[in-house]
Amino acid sequence: MMLESIKVTERLHWPEAELSKKHLLSPTDKPVSPSQLCLEKLSSSVLKDLFNAATSSYNVLLQGKDEDRPSSKHSPSRRPKKPARCASSAARNGRRQAESGSFSNGGPKGPYSITVMGSVMGLTPRPSAQTRRSCFAAPPRTKLPLLAKSSGSRDGENSLKKLCILSAIKPSNVEKEKAKFFKSDFSYNPQFEYSNPVSPLVLARHSIASDRFLTQAVRIMELALHKYGNHEKFEQAMGGNLLTKSRIWYQVKRYMEKEGCMGEIVVHLTDDLLSRASMTVVNSRPTLTINMSTAREQWLEGMLRHEIGTHYFRGINNSHQPWCNSGGRKKHNLRPLNPTEEGLASIHSVLFRKDPMLWRAALLYYTVYQASHMSFTQLFHDLRRFVQDPNTRWDYCVRAKRGQADTAQLGCFSKDQVYLDGVLKILRYRDKIDFQLLMALGKVSFEDVDRLKGLALMEHVRIPHFLQDRERYTEQLNKIMEVNQLTDEELRVLI
Repeated sequence: MMLESIKVTERLHWPEAELSKKHLLSPTDKPVSPSQLCLEKLSSSVLKDLFNAATSSYNVLLQGKDEDRPSSKHSPSRRPKKPARCASSAARNGRRQAESGSFSNGGPKGPYSITVMGSVMGLTPRPSAQTRRSCFAAPPRTKLPLLAKSSGSRDGENSLKKLCILSAIKPSNVEKEKAKFFKSDFSYNPQFEYSNPVSPLVLARHSIASDRFLTQAVRIMELALHKYGNHEKFEQAMGGNLLTKSRIWYQVKRYMEKEGCMGEIVVHLTDDLLSRASMTVVNSRPTLTINMSTAREQWLEGMLRHEIGTHYFRGINNSHQPWCNSGGRKKHNLRPLNPTEEGLASIHSVLFRKDPMLWRAALLYYTVYQASHMSFTQLFHDLRRFVQDPNTRWDYCVRAKRGQADTAQLGCFSKDQVYLDGVLKILRYRDKIDFQLLMALGKVSFEDVDRLKGLALMEHVRIPHFLQDRERYTEQLNKIMEVNQLTDEELRVLI
């Protein structure tokens, strides 16, 4: 079953002083790459439309916290003063002009040329242990900014926006109910409250769980348990240690240098995110929010490939195409961009890992299905089969049960199944998909690529560095198949 997409853009708030900055992540007044020049010429409405449906779009930003506050995954959260609202999906035909270089690779050349834009790769040397604390002091050429909390909101604009469904189904009393749940020795079913409840009809559209790939999801997790013992040991062995703020800044900066997108994206660190990261638009600026409590040394770059290398680049490329807005998508009869969008991003999360297990996508899929047949407490105890840490299990249960008031009732919010659904469908057709073209065409389904490629505007598209070697990329897809014990015969039967 093809899961339909939903529009999600969390709106954060900037202080007025920040709005005057022309360039981000750069200490000079000059753009740091040709691609930044292009970005500044895009209208705010086009920027908003870049992420109008599914960036890490099924992720929910709970609320911002003071930057100076120490990171703690399970610290009490605060309620935002205003509910987050969706960004407008109306886009103008803004077009960028910039210097560009031709893209080439070792694979066969097709009839469509792709132009790659961005700066020449220049990586900052890895800081030594002695200089770690000062690696972002005044002397370095670039400093990543923090996204400060705002003391107010833009009532005039926000009053005209519809609430995003993911904002509406965000419980307002999570920490209060969590305390009750833990105090009851995990026997109390949380009673969630919502500031702006979603209608039952809307929730019903997102409450149907699928068991299509349940066997594969369970097998993937059992493979990981057999090899590593439990989820916590798997994370430590494969993900490495949690990163400090300075190391997160360093790795984000290094990745942006690889992609030639320094100065284009605001970075915000938080520990109030149900997901590992979220790519949104804030006051017309692309904003990457990273969950510090899950940022591990071996996995952070995969998250950046997911958020920047997939969601952001496909959003930028989409802004050039005839289907860049809702009217264009209807005119060209485009399929929903999911599960392709999140499936592709999830593949890029594990790309180049030593052991690219699809654990998280599998666990999200399984949790949603079980939630549709269980109460909150039943689900919590059932997940102990795969996850020992009660705080981690709480997070997964909240994701699957969000939208419900009485979690003693059976039911789920089914969107988290989109990740594994998309991964398996893409792997099924990996030999037929032109992945560079899929990236270049923007926010489209892989099933629409062949019929849209003749209509596409290819002059200024951007291809992430990890997609530029076709042969290596194909090898990694095959490795993901092998490590997760997926076979082409099995996928052909399922899909």
